[in-house]
Amino acid sequence: MPPSQTSMAPWSDSTLGLLAHGYAWLPNRMRASADGTVRTRLLGRPTIALRGPDAVAFFYDEKHVVRAAALPDPVLDTLFGRGAVHTLDGDAHRVRKALFLALLKDGAGVAALGGHVSRRWREAMAGRQGDRVVVFDEAAGVLALAVCDWMGVRLSDAAVAELARDCTAMVDGFATPGPRHLRARRARRRQEDAMGALISEVRHAPEPEVKSSALETVAWHRDADGTLPDLRTAAVELLNIIRPTVAIAWFAAFAAHALHRWPHHRDLLRSDPEGAYATAFAHEVRRFYPFAPFVGGLAARDLHWNGEDIAKDSLVLLDLYGQNHDAALWEHPYRFDPHRFANAEALRDPLDNLIPQGGGDAARGHRCPGEDITVTALAGIAGELAHTDYSVPDQDLTIPLTRMPTLPRSGFELHLG
Repeated sequence: MPPSQTSMAPWSDSTLGLLAHGYAWLPNRMRASADGTVRTRLLGRPTIALRGPDAVAFFYDEKHVVRAAALPDPVLDTLFGRGAVHTLDGDAHRVRKALFLALLKDGAGVAALGGHVSRRWREAMAGRQGDRVVVFDEAAGVLALAVCDWMGVRLSDAAVAELARDCTAMVDGFATPGPRHLRARRARRRQEDAMGALISEVRHAPEPEVKSSALETVAWHRDADGTLPDLRTAAVELLNIIRPTVAIAWFAAFAAHALHRWPHHRDLLRSDPEGAYATAFAHEVRRFYPFAPFVGGLAARDLHWNGEDIAKDSLVLLDLYGQNHDAALWEHPYRFDPHRFANAEALRDPLDNLIPQGGGDAARGHRCPGEDITVTALAGIAGELAHTDYSVPDQDLTIPLTRMPTLPRSGFELHLG
């Protein structure tokens, strides 16, 4: 059957099923599939979902799947922003992506940000014996302070606190209708205005020959056509460094959950002066706990995958959560075991197996360039938690898979000793 006819097959629409079942929706459909693909419709659009390392390579090949026009307006107006790097393809994407990669080159930028995170966490915990703190909220504030330190963004304490709240609102509300989504839209508008003012202030000074801060690097970045992005777009990309850094708060809450559920990891982290186990622990938190359910793009042309015809402009999904728990890729996938990432070879092999933040190559494709930041910051927070004296009061630690993004309902509350 030609692709144009295949695309019109009367599959039922799964939008309500996705909203009802959340993270479990696509893995459940995959389990019922005989060939590792799922055919359906989302918001009326013909959709095919893929899984596996070969699917990752297929999905991130721009000759197959493109992002331009793939992201719906509600996601752009909350999570990524209009004109963001996520919406670009080809040379435009590579040149804009180079902005982010330049900030992280040689690992020095990542290490510096990780140092800011650990220092700010220790400062936040100092002298608070007897206090009750919510890990998610504390982590969001710490991460906002740390990334502002690292970028050279000078804000008042009140402005940083608002930035942390707004960044978590953008992430929390992008995938849902209703009040959470409205809060996310308002948060994005507020922070785009604030970041645009910062960019404008930098650009009113002469352009320095050597950029002394990440803020200056973003402000003076030139796109593939040699022009400076407008203030709004530059503000969007500044937030696309700050927002995902603050979003590590979700993983911080999951790290606290893991240390509570399997407390022997605290001793392993405490006896880890080089940080190797903390890094393995961070990778396993990212693999084991739910973060992004899937990523999507549009078929660039009529395609053929695994015996399936895919019509041009069909929605193509890559099953992230399901792949990170696929028994064909992971031994005992529902066992929390950082030792699976205990050596360098183990980390190289699953480049397209471990995909909590997407897959492919960060330099040439759409893989998140801040993945190393996530691992470094999370490893630092996990190590700090392991060395902190606290107890865990009674609370609701349920992690609802029907809520996207999810985290323990309580945010994970600690009573500091």
